[in-house]
Amino acid sequence: MARTITPRGFPAPLGMYSHGMVAAGGELVTVAGQVGIGPRGVAGPDVGSQTRQAFENVRAIVEAADCTMADIVRLQTFLVSADDIPAFMKARQELFPAYFPTGLYPPNTLLVVSRLVRPELRVEVEAMAVRRAPRPVGRKRPAGVTRAYKRR
Repeated sequence: MARTITPRGFPAPLGMYSHGMVAAGGELVTVAGQVGIGPRGVAGPDVGSQTRQAFENVRAIVEAADCTMADIVRLQTFLVSADDIPAFMKARQELFPAYFPTGLYPPNTLLVVSRLVRPELRVEVEAMAVRRAPRPVGRKRPAGVTRAYKRR
């Protein structure tokens, strides 16, 4: 299990994140930037709906790698407007208690950029997780989950 790092004398984080995190050894799972596009296309024109979809995409990927959201040790978020920060934070406040029930939130860097790959996209979320134990031999994957990597 990961543990958070707060150096002595540091103020509390400004939001739902940790200053740092130490994770036990394991395999690194890197999640490419996920945007607010789901099976039916762009989740909506607003940053709140796109944020919820982006985090659901992150969740689906880490679970396909035999992890949970609690295994995430780093997030990086890109918004296209500083005006979207309040709606982004509201969406996180709705999602994070279920994703991180212990209240230990991974470090997150939030950047405001000029645009994303498509102009209708408002948010992109990257993640990094640590998978602790190998999947037992013979265990079946959930329906619809495929592997794009080989295990050593």
